[in-house]
Amino acid sequence: MTVGRPRHFARALIAGLAVTVGMTLGPAPFCSPATAAPVPPTTTPVTDHCPHRIDTPPPVDESEVVAPGDPTPTPLAVPETPVGGEQLAACGVVADPAVGPIPPALTSAGWLVADLDTGEVIAAKDPHGRYRPASTIKVLLALVALDELDLDTVITPTAEEWSTEGDSCGMGPGGRYTNRDLLTGLVMVSGNDCANALARQLGGVDTALDKMNERAHALGALDTRAASPSGLDAPGMSSSPYDLALIFREAMHDSTFRSMIGMREYRFPGYPRRPDVPGDTDHPAYQMHTSNQLLLEGYPGMIGGKTGYTDDARKTYVGVTERSGRQIMVVEMFGLTVGTNSYWDQTKALFDYGFRAPEGVTVGDLVTPPQAAAEASATTTVVPSPTAAPRTVTATGTGTDEPTRWSVRLLIGLVAALVSVLLLLVAMRLFSRR
Repeated sequence: MTVGRPRHFARALIAGLAVTVGMTLGPAPFCSPATAAPVPPTTTPVTDHCPHRIDTPPPVDESEVVAPGDPTPTPLAVPETPVGGEQLAACGVVADPAVGPIPPALTSAGWLVADLDTGEVIAAKDPHGRYRPASTIKVLLALVALDELDLDTVITPTAEEWSTEGDSCGMGPGGRYTNRDLLTGLVMVSGNDCANALARQLGGVDTALDKMNERAHALGALDTRAASPSGLDAPGMSSSPYDLALIFREAMHDSTFRSMIGMREYRFPGYPRRPDVPGDTDHPAYQMHTSNQLLLEGYPGMIGGKTGYTDDARKTYVGVTERSGRQIMVVEMFGLTVGTNSYWDQTKALFDYGFRAPEGVTVGDLVTPPQAAAEASATTTVVPSPTAAPRTVTATGTGTDEPTRWSVRLLIGLVAALVSVLLLLVAMRLFSRR
């Protein structure tokens, strides 16, 4: 009896400790199948501590492994003064509380809402956080191609181009395609085959990437480094919500791009039968449909947008909607559809938030190329290193990130746990003396 009592007391005290900690911290975020607990509501990733100020989130696969003999890309320099205004230095939610609450359950780690015409940033989350753009980087490729290539030029794809992995326009051997076909397929269905065919005409992949990155820098997109023309993950790939907004805004000033990004469907050419495939027949032209679901479903005022996805980048999106003469742009990066919480529904919520904001509400600005050039000449940059300290800024306004409240709860829970353990030790000592 004497030996057993401390053990029973200890079990009871440990059970009480579990209850105490549970009441303090709340339920565990994940439960085993045996508990059959309901799935917790979706929460927005907390980025207030600037985890992606210097570099992108860790990759989940080997797509960014540097080839033997190739140099490892170093992180891009971080401007001492953030492009677009001081408030955009924040890594959490930056918003004017007067507009109302930020939409809940946004799964994107970084996002931005802006007025396309004025360039005013209405609200953002981790606007200069560095994330992989996936296929949204094709907008930058389109900008360069529209500047340099004749839309009526006809090309025949190489085997490497028409067999490119991932999303495809459907090019085939022996097919004949104009650059207009390629660019339309690039922005409508995110064709990687079209991206590589355009890059070849720009001087090859390396030259095309140099031109893309030069254009990004001229726009003031200093968080951006294109490492593949298509947006497939590659070493050093980087952009940010702010940069994608700059790039897409510039593209929307081009009437040809604006027309292409707004197409719901397009007749894409076919290609002849393949003699190397027994029984093959001619491949006729087909009706291509946009990957922008909001455009397909007729979301009110949708002008156009570009989707993206890779395992490392997760879901990305940039698009513009117009209502009552006002054009609102939304950028989302590093997000997901979770259960019934569709990424498209999250996008709609951000558009609706933007249109609710009165004109003139702003937390920063999308710079124009002349502004970008002036700021670049007057701004020093910080060269990042693996030991660089994170930026110690806090978000302004309201939003879905609540690191402060969670930190307090965690601290209280740890204190409660420590007190309980001390009581347990005292109790065991007392009972052992009996």
